[in-house]
Amino acid sequence: MVENVIIIGSGPAGLAAAIYTAREGFNPLMLCGAIAGGQLLLTTAVENMPGFPDGVQGPELIDRMTKQAQKFGTRMENVDVVDVDFKSKPFKVKTAEKTYETYAVIIATGANAKTLGIPSEMEHMGRGVSTCATCDGAFFKGKDNVVVVGGGDTAMEDSNFLTRFVKQVTIVHRRDAFRASKIMQDRTLSNPKIKVVWNSSVEEILGTDATGVTGVRIKNLVTNEVSTIPAQGVFLAIGYTPNTKFLTGKLQLDGQGYLITKEEVLTDIPGVFVAGDVSDKFYRQAGTAAGSGIKAALHAREYLQSTQSSQK
Repeated sequence: MVENVIIIGSGPAGLAAAIYTAREGFNPLMLCGAIAGGQLLLTTAVENMPGFPDGVQGPELIDRMTKQAQKFGTRMENVDVVDVDFKSKPFKVKTAEKTYETYAVIIATGANAKTLGIPSEMEHMGRGVSTCATCDGAFFKGKDNVVVVGGGDTAMEDSNFLTRFVKQVTIVHRRDAFRASKIMQDRTLSNPKIKVVWNSSVEEILGTDATGVTGVRIKNLVTNEVSTIPAQGVFLAIGYTPNTKFLTGKLQLDGQGYLITKEEVLTDIPGVFVAGDVSDKFYRQAGTAAGSGIKAALHAREYLQSTQSSQK
């Protein structure tokens, strides 16, 4: 059996694409990954998704979108894609157990935020620890201090953004200089609400379920001195890893591993489309991911209709 369209990934981008392609009658197959749902599964309240005036829990939003996609006929399998073959048609999409054939593919595998690798960050993830300042900054309005970990442009942007809500932002950076662009460094270092702790690493995030995050324990990498910074939140801004390893040599990737697209969702291969954070370094929002999933689905519809009509 040759599928009309296979959607790889099951976050907001993939699910939006599934809803649209399913409603068009293309009977899409979604290969969700071994753990379905994407980054929203690590998020608690989402207050900036249109249509939810009281907010919605990240897992609930994924659950609703999943049920909506299934309602219109999307079939889902919780398997990881390990390889693809776009050299000939129908395309081939491979998992460890099976090879699927399809006329069109929508890649929506997302990107994972890099983390510190310490147990306490996952204990507090979504409950005081965040990887998205623009998503969660407003939850910390009026707080005395939040910690931003990182030294690149994202850390600078996040820190300046967070000063809209909190009394102070403390950047903890492993080195004695930022790697961010000069303009972003200047903007950050001149902001009176931002303090920088150099040559230091976060060793532990402190807090309990009852209190939330209460601080971070840091280690000075020059003196080995250990100290504690009181804080009510921690924002990790140390980068993202796009889930594109299986696409190396198959599609164009930039130096960071993000898919290179044309007109946001198109690739150099007709019939292969892209949606969401797998190509988006800037927005990284559930709403924008869903929007690009819709665009990819509409392009897929046009492609499938044109190829099917030409074969008649």
